[in-house]
Amino acid sequence: MGRTGYTCIRRTFCWLNLIVWLCGSVFLAAGIWLKLCYQGYATLLPEHAALSADCLFITVGVLSVVVSFFGCCGAWFQSRCLLISYFSLVVILFLSEFLVGSLAFVFRGGLTKTVVNELKTGIEKHYNASDRGGFAAPSVAAIWDNLQSDLHCCGVTSYEDWYAISSWPEERWVPQSCCRSRYNETEWYEGSGVDNRYTNCARSKDPSLWWDKGCAQTLQMWFTQRLHVVGTVGLVIAFLQLFGLISSMLLFCTVKHKQSSQTYKSYSPTIEPQSGQQNNIQRHRSNSYLDE
Repeated sequence: MGRTGYTCIRRTFCWLNLIVWLCGSVFLAAGIWLKLCYQGYATLLPEHAALSADCLFITVGVLSVVVSFFGCCGAWFQSRCLLISYFSLVVILFLSEFLVGSLAFVFRGGLTKTVVNELKTGIEKHYNASDRGGFAAPSVAAIWDNLQSDLHCCGVTSYEDWYAISSWPEERWVPQSCCRSRYNETEWYEGSGVDNRYTNCARSKDPSLWWDKGCAQTLQMWFTQRLHVVGTVGLVIAFLQLFGLISSMLLFCTVKHKQSSQTYKSYSPTIEPQSGQQNNIQRHRSNSYLDE
């Protein structure tokens, strides 16, 4: 490989890993922020808290920072040890992603059922209508209310998921966020003439006043409509990993070859290549020193 090509690949590889390192730092910071301020997300899946958003962000951030660190330092300092470590980590990540994706596709039915059951358990045991949390750290009730209000859904699969939960045992009530837009008030006006009265929508026990779709179905439709975005992100990640594998192996082989040759220094982007006469003088001085 020529000096220009080696320098171009080396610098491109360094900048690419630097960008990945910055993105990983952002994911790590976001995960820590969610962990400290949005602890309610962990109780949405009480038996699988490791699948909460904060844990996933922290995992992605740590892996990105570590892998990009090996790649950037290995290319900049021309270290074969760091480059082969980077190559091995990327191969392990690629195989892990393929394995997890394949298992998720094969067992997608059972996985969906497990997540739905876990969400229902979180509603039944951890929803507390009186605990609203704070702006920086909302409770499970606040998270579910925001989700249902934004997506116009009620419960996980239907409004019946809210019946007889721990917050109102033996009652067929729903949260206020399940009410349709025209009835989404604590009390709404009903009737005419002498029969006028105020009715609490959430406790009216009238399903016609509530959203009829479950949030699981709504989220599935939202995800399906954005499959092209997911596919694009997947292709970009695959391309970056493939480029990293090829570049790291090229750099590793070039460094290994040039470290044993007389022209190795000419491949450093900060050192100009020496002329043939200067090389002969330096070699003659080295031989003289060995003879002494």
